[in-house]
Amino acid sequence: MDLRKRLALLLCAAAVLSCGLATADEEGSQDESLDSKTSLPSEEQVGDRSTGTRVVAGQIFHESEESDSHTEDDESFRSPEEEKESMLEELNSLEMSNLLNKNLEDVEIQKPVLTAIGGTADSEPCHFPFLFLEKEYAECTADGREDGRLWCATTYDYKRDQKWGFCETEEQSNKRRQMQEAEDVYQTGMKIFNESSKKAQKKEAYQYLLKAADMNHTKAMEKVSYALLFGDYLKQNIQSAKELFEKLTEEGSPKGQTALGFLYASGLGVNSSQAKGYRYWGGIGVLQSCESALTHYRLVANHVASDISLTGGTVVQRIRLADEVENPGMASGMLEEDLIQYYQFLAEKGDVQAQVGLGQLHLHGGRGVEQNHQRAFEYFNQAANAGNSHAMAFLGKLYSEGSDIIPQSNETALQYFKKAADMGNPVGQSGLGMAYLYGRGVPVNYELALKYFQKAAEQGWVDGQLQLGSMYYNGIGVKRDYKQALKYFNLASQGGHILAFYNLAQMHATGTGVMRSCHTAVELFKNVCERGRWSERLMTAYNSYKDGDSNAAVVQYLLLAEQGYEVAQSNAAFILDQKEASIVGENETYPQALLHWNRAASQGYTVARIKLGDYHFYGFGTDVDYETAFIHYRLASEQQHSAQAMFNLGYMHEKGLGIKQDIHLAKRFYDMAAEASPDAQVPVFLALCKLGIVYSLQYVRETNIREIVSHLDMDQLLGPEWDLYLMTIIALLLGTVIAYRQRQHQAILRPVGLRPAVPQQEPPPEHQPPQ
Repeated sequence: MDLRKRLALLLCAAAVLSCGLATADEEGSQDESLDSKTSLPSEEQVGDRSTGTRVVAGQIFHESEESDSHTEDDESFRSPEEEKESMLEELNSLEMSNLLNKNLEDVEIQKPVLTAIGGTADSEPCHFPFLFLEKEYAECTADGREDGRLWCATTYDYKRDQKWGFCETEEQSNKRRQMQEAEDVYQTGMKIFNESSKKAQKKEAYQYLLKAADMNHTKAMEKVSYALLFGDYLKQNIQSAKELFEKLTEEGSPKGQTALGFLYASGLGVNSSQAKGYRYWGGIGVLQSCESALTHYRLVANHVASDISLTGGTVVQRIRLADEVENPGMASGMLEEDLIQYYQFLAEKGDVQAQVGLGQLHLHGGRGVEQNHQRAFEYFNQAANAGNSHAMAFLGKLYSEGSDIIPQSNETALQYFKKAADMGNPVGQSGLGMAYLYGRGVPVNYELALKYFQKAAEQGWVDGQLQLGSMYYNGIGVKRDYKQALKYFNLASQGGHILAFYNLAQMHATGTGVMRSCHTAVELFKNVCERGRWSERLMTAYNSYKDGDSNAAVVQYLLLAEQGYEVAQSNAAFILDQKEASIVGENETYPQALLHWNRAASQGYTVARIKLGDYHFYGFGTDVDYETAFIHYRLASEQQHSAQAMFNLGYMHEKGLGIKQDIHLAKRFYDMAAEASPDAQVPVFLALCKLGIVYSLQYVRETNIREIVSHLDMDQLLGPEWDLYLMTIIALLLGTVIAYRQRQHQAILRPVGLRPAVPQQEPPPEHQPPQ
């Protein structure tokens, strides 16, 4: 019993000591973080002392977000009673008294001891380090063995004692060597894939990945399974992809779990009823919660914002297939190959504007052009040598950021920024401001940074506006002013800057400088999330569709649609609507299309809302429901002012479908459609003509002609001699007809048989009398 009391006292003392150390560590870390926030370091980090936030590269991060993920170590602690029992079994009173005299920091967690297998010292513990061939080894090694099997010595000097054993069984050794071989094959494939932009070489790279996947390499299986799903560089095979996803899911791969969930959600490669069951089981139709949405979107937005570099990310084109069909002449934003070649020809001839334009195109990518920093650097360099300030500024950006092609150099970047800024270029001014703000190649100087950012912002450059907003938000070089920060973040967001959307979302989410609005914050965070690198799949899907591979396109659009991309939802619905995807069953085509039209319509896409009305009107993928169709048309008419929806409402009022028949309201909606769009004027004119005829017939049908005639008094209406007037009018009309017929008869030429046998010789044309 005395031993138990001593043990309890020991545990209490250890708990107090550990709490004190933890508190000291926590206070030390807080002091350290506060110290780092008092002054701006050379790294891209600016702290916010009052709100517990920091700005990295122009983006606001909340300190609390970084500590959201904790380990589960606290939950794995045993109760005090269990600790007492285990320590009573393992420790004696002498060991306990020694523990009291030790500092807690000196107590180390011992690693599991490796035991030799076979060799000359079977079952003996390995000794680390051990000496072999005049070299010390701190872990098992394969040196000295041709079979590559790991071994260790059980004494320090192997040469002297010759005591050794294996660190693994033969089966474990074979498996390790197989995985190492698979890793080598995988790295070879990835090297070929990353170093080439040619499709043939990328297909060759996937042959290596296929080989590595057959050897159960996890990353290779992930790459191959997605390639089979999308038809990227491998022939599309949904069933094979599904089998790989199931295998990855069993191994705990998050990518495999995500893709398998997508297959069940979309019904691809699985039974449709299973898809519905999966949705019920997974709780996909969960209760709406803005706060939950905010939490999840913020996590993803943090990753997207942290990935934004000084030169910006890849430009993503959002092309709606339905709009392309409805408006063939509308520019999709893609550049034709002939046009690109024309610009390249101009650039080679020394056209500076063409050089700068092609440089920006290759810097950011998009519009059918792949991102290529080497080509961008060459074009900017040509334009800069010709004295173009814009090209100088972008060269500064490239050197400031650095890449595999251009080595990072603050000094070179500063030279280009200064040249461009001296010429009044806002990009150069913003670059100089960044240099002074973060001390890149120059001492930190907030006043100069503010000055250059203001100059760039006055010329409408988004980077200057963003950084100026960040300085006002954090009170760096100026007095903290959230209203000014909000103003400049709004200006930068109008220019499409991702970090501006991110910062605005953080302000609305926390109610900093504005009234807190969860809905607004979610919309802004969603905007940021949809600009992540995975959005590049939109262009891959579009290119697949243009190449005639509708199956690959629809799978990629469906995956992005599950992530909330409205463009992907509408494009997936369009391909299904046109019945161009053979991988979706015929009976499931319209229901799937209806589902994604509905999702796109809920995000404000007008064409999707009209399509919902059409589907309910004609009974595509659902029962015929005129009332629901009328509701969708009315929403499209009131919210988006769609001429097509107004015309459809006019037709339904005219026919009395889903609403009481009303010709007057029909005419009103037809007129509204004609006013909303010039393209609707011709069909509206025809509809109004038809409506006039229908109205006239209806009036005649509702009127009793006999009763009108019987009550008609001609003597009173036209006078007592109305019959003489009528006879005179008839006689005049008859005389006119007879006179017209006689004149027409005289104008008829004689028959050919009555002409003279020898015709008279006609005079030359210039002497012919006028007829």
